Amino acid sequence: MDSLPAVKMDANAADSLIPAGIMPPNWKPVIEPSSTDKIATGDFDPKDHLQYEPPSKVHTMKDLNLPENTGISPIAVSEPFRLFATGAIHRMRAEVLSKSVWDNCQYSSNLAQCQLRGFAAKYAPFVYDTWKHPETLSIISKIAGVELVTEMDFEIAHINISVKSDKQREEEVQAFVEKKAFDEDEGIAGCPWEDDKPIVDWHTDAYPFVCVTMLSDCTNMIGGETALRTGNGEIVKVRGPQMGYAVILQGRYIEHQAMRALGTTERITMVTSFRPRCPNLPDDTVLTTIRPISNLSELYTQYSEYRLEILEERVRNQLRGFRENKRDGKKLNVRAMKNFIKKQEEFLAHMNKEMVEEELVVMGSIDDSHLLTSKDDAVAQAKRKRAP
Repeated sequence: MDSLPAVKMDANAADSLIPAGIMPPNWKPVIEPSSTDKIATGDFDPKDHLQYEPPSKVHTMKDLNLPENTGISPIAVSEPFRLFATGAIHRMRAEVLSKSVWDNCQYSSNLAQCQLRGFAAKYAPFVYDTWKHPETLSIISKIAGVELVTEMDFEIAHINISVKSDKQREEEVQAFVEKKAFDEDEGIAGCPWEDDKPIVDWHTDAYPFVCVTMLSDCTNMIGGETALRTGNGEIVKVRGPQMGYAVILQGRYIEHQAMRALGTTERITMVTSFRPRCPNLPDDTVLTTIRPISNLSELYTQYSEYRLEILEERVRNQLRGFRENKRDGKKLNVRAMKNFIKKQEEFLAHMNKEMVEEELVVMGSIDDSHLLTSKDDAVAQAKRKRAP
C-alpha cells in the first residue's frame, strides 16, 4: 500500500513516540502494561472487553440549531461515555502501533499530519472483530438513534495521532499558564482557549456517523475537545474522552475540528465510521476528504461493493412489491415507479461523481469543498463574535 511521509517532529525531541523505522529507534508508547504483565491474547469477548456506561447526555441536531430533518437521525453528538475495558485498549494499541501497520498504512494530509488507515482487516484482528461484533454495533446504534453498520472495512479504526517530546509538552503548558495569568491580569479571564493549531482542522466527515475512541492517557491533558459549528455559526465544544471512552458524532452533517491537547506527549484517537443498516435510508457518503489519504483501489472496491448491495436490496424490495401487486390484480402506480427509478439514477450519479479517476487524485491534498461554511464566512462569524 502506498504511504506518505511520517510525522515531522522537533529534531531535539528526546523521546520520539513514533515506532522504530519511522522515527528514531527509542520509541516507547506512553501507555503500556507493566513489565511483569503480558498483553492478553484471544478473540474479542464483549463480556471481558466492553465496559459500557451510557453517556450523561446526548445532544440533538435541534440543540445545535441545525435543521431537524438533516441527516439520518435527530441525534447530533453524545457526551463521552465509557465503552472499553483497559485490557481492550492495550490490545488495540498493540495492534495499531505494530510495525506492519506503520510500514504499510500511514498517511498524512494538509488536514492532519499522521493517520493510520485501512489496516484493521489485515493487520489488526482484535480491532476488526471489536467493531464488527453485534453487541458493539448495538451500543453504537442505540446512542445514535438509528441502526448502524460499519461503513466498510477500510474505514474501521482510522487512527489520528499527535505526538510531541517532553520538552515540547512542558513549553506548551508553560505558555498556557502564562497566557492564563496574563488574561486574569487584563480582566479577560474566562475566555475560552482558542486553538490555532488543531490536530484535525475544520471538516465534515465522509460518512454519516463516527465513533471516536481515545487510546491515550488524558489524565493531565488540557484541551483536546471536539469543536462543533452550530447552525447559527456559534462554536460549541464537546469534552474530549478519557482512555477507553468514546464519543458518537453525526459528523457528515456537522462541521467540526479536533482541538490540540496540551499536557501530554501523545493523543491517539480511533475513529470508526458507520452508515445506516436500512437500505432505504439516505447514504450521503462522500469521498472528498478520503480519496487523498487512501489506497484508491481498496477504497473504490469496497465503496462500489456496499453501494451496489444497497441498490440490489432496493431493487429486490421494489420487485417484491411489484409482484405482490400484480398477483393481487392491482394496477401499476406509474408515478411511484418513475419516482423510484429517479432516486436510483441520483444514487448512481452520486456514486459516479465520488469515484474520481486515480490519476486526477492528488494524494495528501484535501480542498474545502467538503465544508458547509466557507472560510471567509467562518472568519467573519468569528470577528462578529469577538466584537465588543
